[in-house]
Amino acid sequence: MSDDFLDTDENTALEDADDQNQFNDLLGYIDKKYTSAKSSRYNDETRWLQSYRNYRGIYGPDVKFTDAEKSRVFIKVTKTKVLAAYSQLCDVLFSQNRFPIGIEPTTLPEGVVDSAHIDPKEPADIGDEPEMPDLPLVYGFPGDGNDLNAGETAETLMAKLGPLENKLKNIENLQEGPGETQSAITFQPAMVAAKKMEKKIRDQLEESAATKHLRFAAFESVLFGTGIMKGPFAFNKEYPNWNDEGDYEPVVKTIPKVEYTSIWNFYPDPDAINMEDAMYVIERHRMTRTQLRALRKRPFFRKSAIDRAIEYGESYTREWWEDDIESDSYGMDSDAGDPNTGIERFEVVEFWGTVDTEMALEAGIQLPRELKKLEEIQINCWVCNDEILRLVINPFTPKRIPYCSAPYEINPYSFFGIGLAENMDDTQTLMNGFMRLAVDNAVLSGNLLIEVDESNLVPGQDLTVYPGKIFRRQGGAPGQAIFGTKFPNVSSENMQLFDKARVLADESTGLPSYSYGQTGVQGTGRTASGISMLMGAATSSIRTVIKNIDDYLLRPMGEALYAFNMQFDFDPSIKGDLEVRARGTESFMKNEVRSQRLITFLQIASNPVLAPFAKFPYIMREIGRTMDLDVDKITNNPEEAMRQAVLMQQMQQQMQPEGPPAGANPNDPTGGGGGNIGVGTAPGPQERGFPTGGGANAGQRRPAPQQGVANAPQPSQGVAATGQPTRLQ
Repeated sequence: MSDDFLDTDENTALEDADDQNQFNDLLGYIDKKYTSAKSSRYNDETRWLQSYRNYRGIYGPDVKFTDAEKSRVFIKVTKTKVLAAYSQLCDVLFSQNRFPIGIEPTTLPEGVVDSAHIDPKEPADIGDEPEMPDLPLVYGFPGDGNDLNAGETAETLMAKLGPLENKLKNIENLQEGPGETQSAITFQPAMVAAKKMEKKIRDQLEESAATKHLRFAAFESVLFGTGIMKGPFAFNKEYPNWNDEGDYEPVVKTIPKVEYTSIWNFYPDPDAINMEDAMYVIERHRMTRTQLRALRKRPFFRKSAIDRAIEYGESYTREWWEDDIESDSYGMDSDAGDPNTGIERFEVVEFWGTVDTEMALEAGIQLPRELKKLEEIQINCWVCNDEILRLVINPFTPKRIPYCSAPYEINPYSFFGIGLAENMDDTQTLMNGFMRLAVDNAVLSGNLLIEVDESNLVPGQDLTVYPGKIFRRQGGAPGQAIFGTKFPNVSSENMQLFDKARVLADESTGLPSYSYGQTGVQGTGRTASGISMLMGAATSSIRTVIKNIDDYLLRPMGEALYAFNMQFDFDPSIKGDLEVRARGTESFMKNEVRSQRLITFLQIASNPVLAPFAKFPYIMREIGRTMDLDVDKITNNPEEAMRQAVLMQQMQQQMQPEGPPAGANPNDPTGGGGGNIGVGTAPGPQERGFPTGGGANAGQRRPAPQQGVANAPQPSQGVAATGQPTRLQ
């Protein structure tokens, strides 16, 4: 991929200009949208902040304690459930230790041959020394672990077949459709393109550490209700490199990158309920001076504007919620100075959205002729200290805003979803209240309340009570001077209410305690079948969450990467009528059940009549996945599988005796007399081809069998049991 793959048109980017007044309308428009998004998000920020406090186990400044309440205990049940749900999501999403996106051909690919086959040797043409055909590789690229050995040659499948039907012409022994014989090798050109595209996307995701960013987004989705991912966008990545003299010369490569965006810094269109409905989004960045200078190296950033923004000075302003989420004690030090001082950061606003075409022209951006006819266009604009750092036309085709938003629980009337912490906010408050009451009561009931009659004591004494304390009585004073009163213990009643609130938390979140190892299961749940039923019911809520992540994050992100490569990558072998598949929900089927089903199907497909209809490479890879294995490392592609079969056949031939064992019955149909096993019939003593101790007929080929009897190859012929030739390439 070229480093300048985003340079679609030099006229679509803003060049440096001296007249800053031309940007006033655009700056005012972006500031208006930013202010509107901020104000509309206030209620959501309040919900998120409360969820964060419950997760951290910290009381907010709105919680007031009376003088009688001594306990400040906070029971972090919210944190336990959030981490449990997050762990379950990660177990499902990253069961294969990779980003859960796959590429498959469409059901009926357009312009792509569905399947083709090569039958290198017809059964009647098999001789004593058949030759190994030059078979194409199914998929791959240099460095993927499927490289050929030294001295071997092979054409790639795409070079030989190609995606178009007309490329099937003039290919020897190549026919359209699936092979119907055991010696035929069937190919699927659309699947080849899908696998190459999937490998391309997988490499791009690994280069940008996408799995790490997805974990961050999944965590915020559980805690706050919404997880945000951004991308793909052009990014210059530096790869470490040292030359022959030992000097450090890093290699810079422009790659498509995806990353996590915090929900706190994401400001969508207030009138939108999803990304497809959003007219604009704004991302707020907090950058250091070094980070701001680094923007000069990225495409289409205006160096002079960046210098002016830095010269103006740090201007980051804290939002009202930032002190709360960055502090461990709310309301304790809120008056300790101005929260906006001492912050050596720059506030950079990134705008993606629609503006009037006339406004873009006034800002100085040059538009192609076909875009000037439009009433509005999509732009990307970066602003810092009233300086436009970057202004370009949205480079993606079709036009899209490069963000994905996944709700934990869908709110049909809001852009932001509902998180697990919010669902149990009330029950968390109840649990805290009952536990504080229980603790305070336990402290009172565990100590005596001291009652003193001071008229019976000598005045001026210290009334503090401790072991061995001596009080001086008034001489002749009647009655007892000091009394001890026992306070009743009702903490058990408070704990019962606490347990009830905890059960309500299980019901409100759909995440019962037993699903993540907590005790408390009674009755039928103590049996193995009962536990299985309970766990199956407990996963229903998580299944819905994973489905939301599939539909609103993984699939849109995969489609964006697919469109990115279709637009900017010039490798034709990865292109085709393909479909993005989000694999989060697929992982929910129990691996044991899926593995058993696949093995059963494999046994059925082993029937020679049914074998041509089964996709054995796919079955083997799926069995490996169900066992949590790296299928790319443990399975062979078809060419490697053929070579492996050849080697195994040769090893079997070397281990076979050259003649029948002494005393064996040559008429034994089991093969004890040296006949062929499994196919056809063994020759008798009077038949041609029967080994008679080195006679004239020894080693000769037996004649063709009668009609209806299969012609089995001899071991000396070097043909595998699958019908494939055995000679190595």
